[in-house]
Amino acid sequence: MARVKTVFSCTECGGQTSKWQGQCPQCQAWNTLVEALAEPASTHRYAALAKTSPVTLLSKIELNEVPRYSSGVAEFDRVLGGGLVEGAVVLIGGDPGIGKSTLLLQALSVLSKDRRALYVSGEESGAQIALRARRLGLDGSALHLLAEIQLERILGVLASERPEIAVIDSIQTVYSEELTSAPGSVAQVRECAAQLTRTAKQTGMTIILVGHVTKEGALAGPRVLEHMVDTVLYFEGDTQSSFRLVRAIKNRFGAVNELGVFAMTEKGLRGVANPSALFLSHHATPVAGSCVMVTQEGSRPLLVEIQALVDTAHIPNPRRLSVGLDPSRLALLLAVLNRHAGVPCFDQDVFINAVGGVKIVEPAADLAVLCAIHSSLRNKPLPRGLVVFGEVGLAGEVRPAPRGQERLREAAKLGFSMALVPRANAPKQAIEGLQVIGVDRIESALSSLRELV
Repeated sequence: MARVKTVFSCTECGGQTSKWQGQCPQCQAWNTLVEALAEPASTHRYAALAKTSPVTLLSKIELNEVPRYSSGVAEFDRVLGGGLVEGAVVLIGGDPGIGKSTLLLQALSVLSKDRRALYVSGEESGAQIALRARRLGLDGSALHLLAEIQLERILGVLASERPEIAVIDSIQTVYSEELTSAPGSVAQVRECAAQLTRTAKQTGMTIILVGHVTKEGALAGPRVLEHMVDTVLYFEGDTQSSFRLVRAIKNRFGAVNELGVFAMTEKGLRGVANPSALFLSHHATPVAGSCVMVTQEGSRPLLVEIQALVDTAHIPNPRRLSVGLDPSRLALLLAVLNRHAGVPCFDQDVFINAVGGVKIVEPAADLAVLCAIHSSLRNKPLPRGLVVFGEVGLAGEVRPAPRGQERLREAAKLGFSMALVPRANAPKQAIEGLQVIGVDRIESALSSLRELV
């Protein structure tokens, strides 16, 4: 019997090598090579792509507005950039049980009333999906369902049924007969995604792929999978909580970092009209260590409460813990607070938390974090109705944040009366009901807080 030939494929870039190495020679990633069966080269599957388009001047290309249609779920449309696009391929990933299949089943049940929709399930039987739809109270009378994991059969059904939108749940369960490796392998995921993407572009069909995630939270399979598709969405949130966040990481037809907020109910996922209420605590009286900031998630400003707890350290190395914010940035901010504001924390344990499970990646949270730390350290609450945002540099300067006017208007709309912001973000025209205090440096910001208290 001939020996089966194997190769080692990189889970990041999909590159192959004949022997295992600690580092991928193509993308230089460490510990990403996994053993797989060597697949023979095949050219007939992409013969249709051999045609080349003529060379054209960029200025001569006619620009047409990309038509969109609603998915039936307003928050989902927001993350997509306004709705679904014909011929687009969307990849959505998240932890098991987070609500990916529930959201897509809700969207397809609405879309199927006006458009031909197909749900391809590779993980659940038709009876299981019908039971879920009945539990959620969805109308599935016009929704077509296919339980299949073989790629060639799925492509055949897509060609015969010609749906306008199709969901593949999930891409890791689909396999092609052209390849001998198991479903979910690097080669299978890459090949199946490539053929489904080619089908979407040739027919104008919208295809949504559901992807598994690794224990680190990244989409399973080669990283090239994210480069193939037009939009990449991530489900975030704790499965023990009723709230879910859908974030756009990549979007060729809209803005990235858009955020959709959902609440998981007995009837499925429901959009949250006022997401800022989720991330704010309602204290009867002001408490020390609490500061409200305005973060910008795509085109949406959100008010988030930053909580800090500073306590005397009882071990030689004080602890620094940050939840929902960049942990490495916390040490940087504490050094700035000590050097430029004269507030030492070298003998204190410092804990930072963003309420509601939201993750803040922008540096505009710096000033709010420092204000919360200073409030907890002095055990003095910040004034009621105060909102703070701004980036803090290593020299102690307070830098402006993008879209400052939108942040201030959102704070005023929700009833906040004072704002401590970078001087460059101070509005030229007064905002009704909002007193804006502009600062240039961290020491002047803390001095202004002491005067307000």
